Amino acid sequence: MKRTAGIIFRTLLLILVGITIGMLISDSNIGGRRLGLNFAGPDKISHVLDLVSTKYVDSVNTDSIAGVTVNDMLQSLDPHSVYLPAQQARSINERLEGGFNGIGLEYQLLRDTLVITQVNDDGPAAKAGVMVGDKVINVDGKAFSGTKLSISRISKTFRGEKDTHITLGILRDQFKTAKDFDIKRDRVSLSSVDAAFNIGDAGYVKISKFASTTDADFRNALSKLKADGMQKLVLDLRGNGGGYLNTATAMADEFLPAGKLIVYTQGSHEPRTDYFATDSGSYEKGALTVIIDEYSASASEILAGALQDLDRATIVGRRSFGKGLVQQQFPFGDGTAINLTVARYYTPSGRSIQKSYKNGAASYRNELANRARKGELLTAGSNLSDSAFLGASTYHTTKGRKVFSMGGIMPDVFVPADTTQNTQLVDDLAGNQLFTAYVIDRLQPVISKYPTADNFINQYDITDTGLHNFIAYASQTVKSITLHDLEISRDIIKTLIKANAARFKWGNNAYYRVLNTNDATLKAALLQ
Repeated sequence: MKRTAGIIFRTLLLILVGITIGMLISDSNIGGRRLGLNFAGPDKISHVLDLVSTKYVDSVNTDSIAGVTVNDMLQSLDPHSVYLPAQQARSINERLEGGFNGIGLEYQLLRDTLVITQVNDDGPAAKAGVMVGDKVINVDGKAFSGTKLSISRISKTFRGEKDTHITLGILRDQFKTAKDFDIKRDRVSLSSVDAAFNIGDAGYVKISKFASTTDADFRNALSKLKADGMQKLVLDLRGNGGGYLNTATAMADEFLPAGKLIVYTQGSHEPRTDYFATDSGSYEKGALTVIIDEYSASASEILAGALQDLDRATIVGRRSFGKGLVQQQFPFGDGTAINLTVARYYTPSGRSIQKSYKNGAASYRNELANRARKGELLTAGSNLSDSAFLGASTYHTTKGRKVFSMGGIMPDVFVPADTTQNTQLVDDLAGNQLFTAYVIDRLQPVISKYPTADNFINQYDITDTGLHNFIAYASQTVKSITLHDLEISRDIIKTLIKANAARFKWGNNAYYRVLNTNDATLKAALLQ
């Protein structure tokens, strides 16, 4: 009886949400008169929006107010049901669809000048001859540098319809004056494989998200690693916040034999749907280790949970985020959308790893900070003593190992967090993009002396003098550099300077090769 009442209540609530969103997004007028629906809540919201639009003292974008109102309503359901403004919805979809129409480059704003820091291989900018380190001085014959540039303005300027043209006036060290580069916009592919390289006989693959192209990107990377002598695989999902459910199941299928249950989903309005492995996996045999951390969520947890439950991989790192809810995006005609939770997912053993959100969205978002305060990121024992697991149901893997529901995926091998990376100083340096800025301003002559990434990684080190020079440079922007934080984080700061220098010239593989040099979690994974 209680279950039936709960379903009826949730159904009515979703109907009300739908009606409200429809009234907020659409004009809701017939013959100039607003529909007289007899729902007090939605009608009041619409009436207030009308009053603000016609009576408020200042000019107000009522669309943004509608977004906040709808978002508050959705957030009362769960923390992952959200309203998406048009630009955010477009950005999310582009990131997960694996590409966009543009010219294919990354940049940093430095003293109101756009400096190119990466050029996508085979992208329009690369084909036109644009290079890392170039400075964009003008666009289509008009001044660009020194015109109070913003990220939104740059995005609008560089992106556009396929086959349209843009002319960049570029200044390069070899040029006496700016030289024009005509670029035809095209589809720019974004790989979700951040890095793939061999460490001895182990292949290392870093995946940042589960986009529509992730499985294909992974297969391509894996074939190259195998050709280079890979004997075992380490899959790094740290910081991977998820993506498409179908991509997560496709990735799991790469490692599992046909017929194995990967995951199933179910909701009050969604019947149980089972996802099984096929016989098309490219790495169904061979040693496999998966690295996770507290920022691995959603699709990452689907993959890690399946491989753990079926005893296919060893999970190394720290407890994952704990997001076991499935969202579906419902778009509107004006580009806005809502992500609405429609189901929960369950690992092969039947466990839901969704952490509690009964205390509201704010408490839910602070949960990771609470883990850090309680010391969970530093000791293995504090994981199971967390309230998320007290009284939680236990489940068992195929071989009978105990695993837990609620609160995320617990690793098989715990590795504490490196506290040297968590100082305010490191956050401030990274947040102000000072590592890349320093490379652009000071280190280009240095890295130009090294012909290959191997030469640079094996031969170049940041000395104490080099660290001092960087801190002197950074202190012009970050005013609160303390000796305490500097002493704690000196080694990771040196590593980040070198890693960003490597990325500037040789790309992501070189960046992660440097970054992983003293990575305790990766070292533990390689031992499995």
